[in-house]
Amino acid sequence: MGAIVAFVPQERVSAILKTTDVASTIDWYRQVGFEIRAVFPDTGEPTWCEVARDGVVLQFLGDETPWPGPPAFTGTLYFHPESVDGLFEQIKEHTTPAWGPEDREWGARELGLRDPNGYFLTFTEPA
Repeated sequence: MGAIVAFVPQERVSAILKTTDVASTIDWYRQVGFEIRAVFPDTGEPTWCEVARDGVVLQFLGDETPWPGPPAFTGTLYFHPESVDGLFEQIKEHTTPAWGPEDREWGARELGLRDPNGYFLTFTEPA
């Protein structure tokens, strides 16, 4: 079966997501290869951070947020690394994939991760 997904050039994306533990979120994202770009406050327990990789910027807000309830997102965030298998080799000692790496029927090779907040991240490339 031919690829049914059209891969487009990477676009810049930014999202702000809720977390109940900013420090643990920072640690997990660092372990799976994200750049920690900013943390607030500079000292003490962090209440906000910004992480980035592969053209995507994520911000996490803890403490009091404008959103009621626990962290929730019904979907996945897509990332386009240089190599899905290379990424897996870098992170396999730090986290267990939710799925993959595997070739999907729509022509993509994917690796799915679930962060400590329950958010899904999918790293993808053409199969």
